[in-house]
Amino acid sequence: MTAQAPKTRKTVIQLVSVVVFMGAMAWAAVPFYNWFCAVTGFGGVTVTAEEGSDVILDETITIRFDASKAAKFPWEFKPVARTMEVRLGETGLAFYEAYNPTDEPVAGSASYNVAPFSAGGYFTKIDCFCFEMQVLEPGERVMMPVTFYVDPEILEHREAKYVHTITLSYTFHRADLPEDYQTQAALDLGKSSVQTQ
Repeated sequence: MTAQAPKTRKTVIQLVSVVVFMGAMAWAAVPFYNWFCAVTGFGGVTVTAEEGSDVILDETITIRFDASKAAKFPWEFKPVARTMEVRLGETGLAFYEAYNPTDEPVAGSASYNVAPFSAGGYFTKIDCFCFEMQVLEPGERVMMPVTFYVDPEILEHREAKYVHTITLSYTFHRADLPEDYQTQAALDLGKSSVQTQ
C-alpha cells in the first residue's frame, strides 16, 4: 500500500496540473484573442495609432459608414455621410449622429469592425467615440467623430490590395450608467426637490 502511495500522489499532481493549466489557458484565451485581432486586424478589427500616417499616396479608396443598434437600444444612431473617398495614408474625419429620444439618461458602448476582414489590419483609428462609453441626456443629440486613415501598406497585402471599398460598421449596445454619474444625478434630483419646496 505504501509503494502505491507515491504513484497515486504523482497521478493526482499530474491531473491537478492539467486542470490548472487548462483553466489558465481558458482565462487567457479572450484577452489573447482580442490582442491578436487588434494587432493583425483579424475578423475586421481595426488598428489604432497616436497620429496620422507619414506617407500619403495619390491612390484613393472609398470608405462606407454603417450604423446599427442592439435590440431595444433606444437611441437613434446613423452616419452623417454614408461614404467618403480618401487617399491612402490621408487622415479622414467622419461623424456619426446619436440622439436619445427618451426621458432618461442612457449610456451606450459601441462595438465595431471593418469589412472586408482583410482590410482590418490596415484601417487605423487615431481617435474614436467608440474608445469610451457614451452617455446621452434625455433629448440630447450629439455628433460623434472618428478620425482614421488607411495604411498605404495595404497595397502590399496579397488580398487587401484589391480592396476598393472598406465598410466601417458600428453597433451601439446599452451600458450601465457610471456610478459617479448616478451619484451626481441623485444629488441634482435632491437639489431640485429642495428648491421646489
